Amino acid sequence: MDSEALLEEQITRDISILNSSWMLIGRQVYTDFGKYIDLLAIDVTGSIIVIELKKHKTPRDVVAQAIDYAAWVEHLPSEKFVQIYSEFAEKNGLAEKSFDEAFKARFGVLPVEEDINSSHQMVIVAAELDASTERIINYLNDKASVAVNAVFFSVFQDGENQYLSRAWMIDPVETEEHAVNTRQKGEWNGEFYASFGAGPGGRNWVDAVDHGFISAGGGRWYSKTLFMLKPGDRVWVNIPGTGYVGVAKVTGHAVMADEFISSEFHLKGEYKLASDCGEDEAEYFVPVSWLHQVPESQALNEVGLFGNQNTVARPRTPKWSTQ
Repeated sequence: MDSEALLEEQITRDISILNSSWMLIGRQVYTDFGKYIDLLAIDVTGSIIVIELKKHKTPRDVVAQAIDYAAWVEHLPSEKFVQIYSEFAEKNGLAEKSFDEAFKARFGVLPVEEDINSSHQMVIVAAELDASTERIINYLNDKASVAVNAVFFSVFQDGENQYLSRAWMIDPVETEEHAVNTRQKGEWNGEFYASFGAGPGGRNWVDAVDHGFISAGGGRWYSKTLFMLKPGDRVWVNIPGTGYVGVAKVTGHAVMADEFISSEFHLKGEYKLASDCGEDEAEYFVPVSWLHQVPESQALNEVGLFGNQNTVARPRTPKWSTQ
């Protein structure tokens, strides 16, 4: 078996080789124009990821192929992905036969039908790409905000053992952000949205106000977007299910709980330390200076206000600039 065929097998067995926040829902997915998508995945937001292995295709062909597939995927209804997963689960003998069961088992929540395929991303898997193709991918991301990325794998043999090394061409957070905005129109006004998941046994809004921070944790998917924030940025904070509770100016970069929490803090909430649970699961903090904040009981929560499952986002909906 050649290295790319082996890689496809390994990704099928464990999608976390590419991204630990994805769930594989299909392999060799037949399209309406008679071709097959190598792999199809979904993340907790409902974003669909088209994954193409370079195989025998030229670098430019694989990029064009991925875009062609994404154009087909864009118009699929949510029930089509349910069907794709059901066929994939049956063929591969997966424990969760239904899409809803698999999504709940993977992400801890049931899928929201209107979120499924609300955006999409493209990922090209290759040993290498030529300079021209890399320029095309960079142009699509930088100038056209098209969510296409490439990940490079090398397979190493050591006796009977095989090892993989992985390197992304573009920070995955950037392409995920483009994916979130695929169907949203309008320009970003330069101000950030942040979700602060306060609740019993976890984060506490009073802590955030008293000590000047926003935070997230419990997995890289939740904490990684905090690193988008830089000193001087303005961020509007929403507690999901409660409403908007504050606006702040960022005063520092994201750091782990171990570096942020002081023995002088008298915290009401619970925050995971990297020393206890590892860096991936730890809570990460961004220091802020509150420009305005209110108690949870006075939160602003109206129909139509922007919300997002990412911890931090750059909203581009027309309402964002006026809400």
